[in-house]
Amino acid sequence: MKNLIYRILFLIIFLFILNLDSVYGIDCNANTPLKNQQDIADFENECIKPLGSRISSLSEQIQYLKSQQYLANAQIQQTELKITSTEKEIEVLGSRIDGLDQSLDFISRLLIDKIVQSYKQRETSLFTLLFNSNYTSELLSKIKYVKTLRDNNQKLLIQVQEAKSNFEEQRKLREEKTIELNTLQNKLEEQKIDLKNQENTETRIRNEVQNSKIAYDNKVVQAKKELAGFTSFATAAGGGLKTFGSGSNGWYFTQRDPQWGNAILPGSSSSVMLAGCAVASVAMVCKSYGQNISPLTIVYDSNNFIGGDLWNWAFSCSGKSTEWIGTSQEKVKSYVDNGTPVILRLVAPSVSGLHFVVAWKSDGNDFIIHDPYLGPDRKFTDEYTWSQITTAIAIH
Repeated sequence: MKNLIYRILFLIIFLFILNLDSVYGIDCNANTPLKNQQDIADFENECIKPLGSRISSLSEQIQYLKSQQYLANAQIQQTELKITSTEKEIEVLGSRIDGLDQSLDFISRLLIDKIVQSYKQRETSLFTLLFNSNYTSELLSKIKYVKTLRDNNQKLLIQVQEAKSNFEEQRKLREEKTIELNTLQNKLEEQKIDLKNQENTETRIRNEVQNSKIAYDNKVVQAKKELAGFTSFATAAGGGLKTFGSGSNGWYFTQRDPQWGNAILPGSSSSVMLAGCAVASVAMVCKSYGQNISPLTIVYDSNNFIGGDLWNWAFSCSGKSTEWIGTSQEKVKSYVDNGTPVILRLVAPSVSGLHFVVAWKSDGNDFIIHDPYLGPDRKFTDEYTWSQITTAIAIH
């Protein structure tokens, strides 16, 4: 049973460490150079997406550290009290040992004197006592004296042994208390270091919370600008809710479909019809791979959005990889000719608009696109120019 528990704990710790590696796979410093679109995608995927949730989790970490610091302070106080108590015990033991040392010295000297007296008494034989005593009472007194002296010597000997044993016991106890004091002092030092580390960690996490909040707020501002760009494009294009069918290849979606056109993008007040071109484009690509995805499926997952805008980490399909391939027309053509639809992000400067479309087939130097707003199977150059393209995303 214990082995099973240990294995489970080891697995939890391993997964936790693995998760940390995935979160911090790249440097999330604000000054990190982003050399290409893939760097940008990685940065947003690994650094920006977790910001909203990390603000909450980091705050919880601070609360946890506060509790740990409170506990550490309490432990330090207990250790300091124990040190003070142990120091007093050592001081008392020292006084006892000094007293026992003096007592042992006194009793030992007294015993030696008594032994000398006994020796002198032994020099007078019983024969001499019998024939030199004038009176019987004197004899008896001398015999009694000798017996008493012998008994007293035995008592003194026992006292010396007890005093010596007590002395050794107290000295040993003082040595143990001295070792305990050293251990407590080392423990106190470790506790203070641990508390300092916790305080430093709290400071670092507080800074992370603040920086995360700032970065998240900046992304929300950027998201709102991009969302406004989508809305500007749709407003300039005109029209309302409408259906166009599923297109020649059967996987076209329009953001204007009545099924989801009025749905509100999470974190915003914008509808799919006005600002859902990215949502519809991703849904089309996923459906092209046979996945049961619609724009509504993506909208229902609020984790895909910041401030209503579909962010880079959401440009993905289950079991597929995402590649940001820049603005090379030749590279887009190579993907499309290989059967991989490519999402194109473009700007409409005249209306300060932004828009996404899906190129799914090449036509000479042109592309056949599914436009989430204008309809399926349209020629790219009938609506746009390649200079409007800011990036392309291949999900394959």
